[in-house]
Amino acid sequence: MKAPTARSHDLAGALVEMSERLRPCSQCFSFAEDELCPICADPRRDPQTICVVEEPSAILPIEATHEFRGLYHVLGGALSPIDGVDADDLRIDELLVRITQNGVRELVVATNPTMAGEATALFIADQVSGDVIVTRLASGLPVGADLEHADELTVGRALLGRREMKGQPTGP
Repeated sequence: MKAPTARSHDLAGALVEMSERLRPCSQCFSFAEDELCPICADPRRDPQTICVVEEPSAILPIEATHEFRGLYHVLGGALSPIDGVDADDLRIDELLVRITQNGVRELVVATNPTMAGEATALFIADQVSGDVIVTRLASGLPVGADLEHADELTVGRALLGRREMKGQPTGP
Protein backbone atom coordinates (compact mmCIF):
# COMPACT_ATOMS: atom_id res chain seq x y z
CA MET A 1 0.00 0.00 0.00
CA LYS A 2 2.95 2.32 0.57
CA ALA A 3 4.47 1.63 -2.85
CA PRO A 4 4.01 4.21 -5.58
CA THR A 5 1.02 3.59 -7.84
CA ALA A 6 3.33 3.15 -10.82
CA ARG A 7 4.97 0.17 -9.14
CA SER A 8 1.59 -1.53 -8.64
CA HIS A 9 0.75 -0.94 -12.31
CA ASP A 10 4.14 -2.35 -13.38
CA LEU A 11 3.55 -5.46 -11.29
CA ALA A 12 0.04 -5.90 -12.71
CA GLY A 13 1.40 -5.47 -16.23
CA ALA A 14 4.13 -8.04 -15.62
CA LEU A 15 1.53 -10.55 -14.38
CA VAL A 16 -0.66 -9.97 -17.44
CA GLU A 17 2.35 -10.35 -19.76
CA MET A 18 3.38 -13.57 -18.01
CA SER A 19 -0.09 -15.07 -18.35
CA GLU A 20 -0.15 -14.18 -22.05
CA ARG A 21 3.34 -15.54 -22.82
CA LEU A 22 3.41 -18.76 -20.79
CA ARG A 23 1.60 -21.95 -21.69
CA PRO A 24 2.05 -25.63 -20.87
CA CYS A 25 4.91 -27.39 -22.65
CA SER A 26 3.38 -29.75 -25.21
CA GLN A 27 5.61 -32.59 -24.00
CA CYS A 28 6.12 -32.33 -20.23
CA PHE A 29 3.40 -29.81 -19.23
CA SER A 30 5.79 -27.50 -17.40
CA PHE A 31 5.80 -23.78 -18.23
CA ALA A 32 6.92 -22.79 -21.72
CA GLU A 33 7.02 -19.72 -23.91
CA ASP A 34 7.26 -21.83 -27.05
CA GLU A 35 5.87 -25.25 -28.02
CA LEU A 36 8.51 -26.93 -25.83
CA CYS A 37 10.02 -25.73 -22.56
CA PRO A 38 13.80 -25.16 -22.54
CA ILE A 39 14.43 -28.55 -20.89
CA CYS A 40 12.43 -30.56 -23.44
CA ALA A 41 14.01 -28.57 -26.27
CA ASP A 42 17.54 -29.33 -25.06
CA PRO A 43 18.99 -32.13 -27.24
CA ARG A 44 21.59 -32.93 -24.55
CA ARG A 45 18.91 -34.26 -22.18
CA ASP A 46 18.37 -38.03 -21.89
CA PRO A 47 14.92 -38.77 -23.36
CA GLN A 48 14.93 -42.29 -21.93
CA THR A 49 14.82 -41.05 -18.35
CA ILE A 50 11.77 -39.15 -17.12
CA CYS A 51 11.31 -37.58 -13.69
CA VAL A 52 7.65 -37.38 -12.67
CA VAL A 53 6.64 -34.42 -10.50
CA GLU A 54 3.32 -33.13 -9.25
CA GLU A 55 3.76 -29.48 -10.25
CA PRO A 56 6.19 -27.41 -12.36
CA SER A 57 7.61 -25.79 -9.22
CA ALA A 58 9.15 -29.15 -8.23
CA ILE A 59 11.45 -29.06 -11.26
CA LEU A 60 13.52 -26.11 -10.01
CA PRO A 61 15.02 -27.76 -6.90
CA ILE A 62 15.89 -30.89 -8.90
CA GLU A 63 17.53 -28.82 -11.64
CA ALA A 64 19.47 -26.84 -9.03
CA THR A 65 21.36 -30.02 -8.07
CA HIS A 66 22.79 -30.44 -11.62
CA GLU A 67 22.49 -34.21 -11.02
CA PHE A 68 19.52 -35.07 -13.25
CA ARG A 69 19.99 -35.00 -17.03
CA GLY A 70 16.70 -36.54 -18.13
CA LEU A 71 13.34 -35.01 -18.98
CA TYR A 72 10.34 -34.25 -16.77
CA HIS A 73 6.64 -34.98 -16.71
CA VAL A 74 4.27 -32.76 -14.71
CA LEU A 75 1.18 -34.59 -13.49
CA GLY A 76 -0.75 -31.51 -12.41
CA GLY A 77 -1.37 -32.77 -8.88
CA ALA A 78 -1.60 -36.00 -6.91
CA LEU A 79 -4.25 -38.65 -6.39
CA SER A 80 -6.60 -37.64 -3.60
CA PRO A 81 -9.99 -39.37 -3.50
CA ILE A 82 -11.05 -37.19 -0.56
CA ASP A 83 -10.53 -34.09 -2.70
CA GLY A 84 -12.09 -35.75 -5.75
CA VAL A 85 -8.79 -36.08 -7.66
CA ASP A 86 -8.49 -39.41 -9.46
CA ALA A 87 -6.21 -40.71 -12.21
CA ASP A 88 -8.32 -39.13 -14.96
CA ASP A 89 -7.66 -35.70 -13.45
CA LEU A 90 -3.89 -36.10 -13.77
CA ARG A 91 -1.64 -36.42 -16.84
CA ILE A 92 -0.97 -40.11 -16.27
CA ASP A 93 -2.29 -41.21 -19.67
CA GLU A 94 0.06 -38.74 -21.35
CA LEU A 95 2.94 -40.17 -19.31
CA LEU A 96 2.11 -43.71 -20.43
CA VAL A 97 2.09 -42.56 -24.06
CA ARG A 98 5.51 -40.91 -23.64
CA ILE A 99 6.93 -44.07 -22.10
CA THR A 100 5.71 -46.20 -24.99
CA GLN A 101 6.59 -43.81 -27.81
CA ASN A 102 10.01 -42.72 -26.55
CA GLY A 103 11.45 -46.01 -25.29
CA VAL A 104 11.78 -44.74 -21.75
CA ARG A 105 14.04 -46.94 -19.62
CA GLU A 106 13.72 -45.28 -16.20
CA LEU A 107 10.94 -43.39 -14.51
CA VAL A 108 12.09 -41.38 -11.49
CA VAL A 109 9.03 -40.75 -9.34
CA ALA A 110 9.51 -37.48 -7.46
CA THR A 111 6.03 -36.91 -6.09
CA ASN A 112 5.82 -35.28 -2.68
CA PRO A 113 6.31 -37.48 0.40
CA THR A 114 2.67 -37.08 1.46
CA MET A 115 -0.16 -39.59 1.54
CA ALA A 116 -1.40 -38.32 -1.84
CA GLY A 117 2.12 -38.28 -3.29
CA GLU A 118 2.82 -41.82 -2.10
CA ALA A 119 -0.51 -43.07 -3.47
CA THR A 120 0.29 -41.44 -6.80
CA ALA A 121 3.78 -42.98 -6.88
CA LEU A 122 2.39 -46.45 -6.19
CA PHE A 123 -0.34 -46.04 -8.79
CA ILE A 124 2.16 -44.99 -11.47
CA ALA A 125 4.56 -47.81 -10.56
CA ASP A 126 1.69 -50.27 -10.88
CA GLN A 127 0.69 -48.85 -14.28
CA VAL A 128 4.17 -49.25 -15.79
CA SER A 129 5.15 -52.44 -14.00
CA GLY A 130 7.51 -54.51 -16.14
CA ASP A 131 7.76 -51.90 -18.91
CA VAL A 132 10.32 -49.60 -17.32
CA ILE A 133 12.53 -49.33 -14.25
CA VAL A 134 10.71 -47.23 -11.64
CA THR A 135 12.80 -45.48 -9.01
CA ARG A 136 11.74 -43.17 -6.18
CA LEU A 137 13.66 -40.26 -4.75
CA ALA A 138 15.28 -41.19 -1.47
CA SER A 139 13.81 -39.65 1.63
CA GLY A 140 14.98 -39.37 5.18
CA LEU A 141 16.93 -37.05 7.40
CA PRO A 142 18.11 -33.79 5.88
CA VAL A 143 21.75 -32.82 6.27
CA GLY A 144 22.21 -30.84 9.46
CA ALA A 145 19.05 -32.15 11.13
CA ASP A 146 19.00 -33.35 14.71
CA LEU A 147 17.74 -36.92 15.05
CA GLU A 148 15.75 -36.15 18.19
CA HIS A 149 13.66 -33.55 16.33
CA ALA A 150 12.72 -35.81 13.41
CA ASP A 151 9.31 -37.45 13.20
CA GLU A 152 8.85 -41.25 13.14
CA LEU A 153 8.08 -41.43 9.41
CA THR A 154 11.24 -39.52 8.48
CA VAL A 155 13.44 -41.64 10.74
CA GLY A 156 11.79 -44.82 9.42
CA ARG A 157 12.46 -43.82 5.82
CA ALA A 158 16.03 -42.93 6.68
CA LEU A 159 16.49 -46.41 8.15
CA LEU A 160 14.96 -48.08 5.11
CA GLY A 161 17.14 -46.04 2.75
CA ARG A 162 20.39 -46.56 4.61
CA ARG A 163 23.47 -47.56 2.65
CA GLU A 164 26.88 -48.91 3.42
CA MET A 165 29.64 -46.50 4.31
CA LYS A 166 33.09 -47.14 2.90
CA GLY A 167 35.68 -45.79 5.29
CA GLN A 168 39.39 -45.44 4.83
CA PRO A 169 41.45 -48.48 5.84
CA THR A 170 43.09 -48.12 9.20
CA GLY A 171 46.44 -49.43 10.22
CA PRO A 172 50.11 -48.82 9.54
